[in-house]
Amino acid sequence: MSRLNYTQLSEPAAKALFALEHAVKSLGFDPRLSDLVRIRVSQLNGCLLCIDMHSKEATIHEERPLRLYHLTAWRESPLFTAREKAALAWAELLTRPSEHGVTDEDYARAREHFSEKELSDLTFVVTTINAWNRLGVAFRAAPGSYDKMLGLDRANLR
Repeated sequence: MSRLNYTQLSEPAAKALFALEHAVKSLGFDPRLSDLVRIRVSQLNGCLLCIDMHSKEATIHEERPLRLYHLTAWRESPLFTAREKAALAWAELLTRPSEHGVTDEDYARAREHFSEKELSDLTFVVTTINAWNRLGVAFRAAPGSYDKMLGLDRANLR
């Protein structure tokens, strides 16, 4: 059960975050890779609402179930490409930064797989899902509560 309805109580801020989400989705970054990143970041942050939501989006985008099952151990899995692993590594670095932040070596590894534009877009994907995760963890919106509104019921996952 949700603790409170932050979209109503803090409506201007919620609307701004929805607008940011819309802008990030309009950047043209690979939606399937974005799904993987959003799920992994949500796993790290313990946000069940977002894990549920983005797993359904990934299913709608025809992601293979086995890859979703492997996502928690992506480093060891042979199911992810080097580019996908670079995106997941970048997402984890930004979600749980060390005391040194992102090193030049970390940045160089990411740039081996992404153009400047792509890395900028990916960073906005990570930033936005981290913001949503903070709200989801704080206020515990029920998984599936946005399915109908977002068309996620099409995933046929229950």
